[in-house]
Amino acid sequence: MAAVAHDVRRSAPEPSKAKEQRAPLITLTHVWFALVAVVLVVGWFLPLDSYLSPRQGTGYILGIVGGSMMLLLLIYPLRKRVQSLRFIGDSRLWFQVHMALGLLGPLCILYHCLYRLGATNSNVALVCMLVVSGSGVMGRYLYSRIHHGLYGRQATLAEFREEAERLRSEASGASKLLPELAARLEQSEQRISADIPLLPKPLTASVSYRVERLRLRRYVHQQLKAAGRDSALIGEHAGQLEVAARRYLDNRLSAARRVAEFEACAKLFGLWHVLHIPLFFMLLFAGIVHVVAVHVY
Repeated sequence: MAAVAHDVRRSAPEPSKAKEQRAPLITLTHVWFALVAVVLVVGWFLPLDSYLSPRQGTGYILGIVGGSMMLLLLIYPLRKRVQSLRFIGDSRLWFQVHMALGLLGPLCILYHCLYRLGATNSNVALVCMLVVSGSGVMGRYLYSRIHHGLYGRQATLAEFREEAERLRSEASGASKLLPELAARLEQSEQRISADIPLLPKPLTASVSYRVERLRLRRYVHQQLKAAGRDSALIGEHAGQLEVAARRYLDNRLSAARRVAEFEACAKLFGLWHVLHIPLFFMLLFAGIVHVVAVHVY
């Protein structure tokens, strides 16, 4: 037991280093999506027709701005495919702009139309816009599941499996102290990998990952608390042991999740890539028809 405590003291990172290695709970992307969601919900509940009109003033300007933003979405795919456009900036920057415009444009359009349906041509344009925007958010999620980071190269299933096997061969000080933890981890990994009929694998793996992580964290906390009452040495290092165990099980479960959902995400991303571009051109055509109909008729 003393050896286990010594292993924990030796292997556990210093507080400052552990803080540096830990991923931030809230990122700029989270803040951005939260702000957009707040403005979206506020617009739903506000009596917008008391402040805005789609045909004049601020409401009309919002329609022009939103439509222009949707047109600017074309810059990123053009920059990525046309080498002569390198002078306009890095494609990574335009990817960020593409994602921002894909949220801000529809938001402006929703305020422009007052969250209401109108003529047939405007309804078609609105539905196309919402489908394109929603598919863009889904594509962003699928991209992150099969690539190394936001701009990294595409990963392979073999890489994720190799990482999962490496983590299984390791053991933290807490897992040595709690021999049942390894068996419970194996069972949790199997539940994350299990197929559930009629439900998409990315969804089931994601939900199972969160459920199993919560369950194992509770188990570790309860077991270390009980062991700490019987041993002063364990009680003294219970905090370090719990941190080490949580880091270890989080890494194991995360690796199992990525292995489970990789193939499904890769297939869905390929299908998304085929559908997203035609949907966008449908939106472009419907938007042009709407603008012409409004100003001519």
